[in-house]
Amino acid sequence: MNDPQRETVVLGGGCFWCLEAVFEQLKGVESVESGYSGGTVPHPTYDAVCSGNTGHAEVIRVTFDPTGISYRELLEVFFAVHDPTTLNRQGADVGTQYRSVIFYVSAEQRATAESVIAELTVARACANPIVTKLALANEFFKAEAYHQGYYRTNPTRGYCQMVVGPKIAKARAAFATKLLPIPRS
Repeated sequence: MNDPQRETVVLGGGCFWCLEAVFEQLKGVESVESGYSGGTVPHPTYDAVCSGNTGHAEVIRVTFDPTGISYRELLEVFFAVHDPTTLNRQGADVGTQYRSVIFYVSAEQRATAESVIAELTVARACANPIVTKLALANEFFKAEAYHQGYYRTNPTRGYCQMVVGPKIAKARAAFATKLLPIPRS
């Protein structure tokens, strides 16, 4: 990005609805968009990505103010709210489109991601080896409008209650000081 006060990161950790719902609640995050990255098909659709034939992963693109939250802190949240040890799978979601991946935009971001993975490995933070891939960011394709803010607009849907909600609760417990207050109805 051209604005020195803003950075972006593209993360894949299973269903983009889960990551989006957590990351949009972080202080310092200015926007979160669900989309697709890492594949070979231009302008993929949700149905095409779900087929597993495009090479894309479901991802979120996070725009953040590094004076409000650092890239490292974003990665700490990322690794805490998904399982980085399962190849091409998150819970019941199976396929390369659900892979754990960090699309870095600079050599500095790559080095930080490598450092965080190494620290988690040394600390044995995960029961199994971390399989998260690092890849240079390529084109990001914004997902269809109905995917944007999905949890916010569909909190009573079964998937949101059974899968997304527990990830938000986990983030709230582990990162309370980094999250915005819960909005009152």
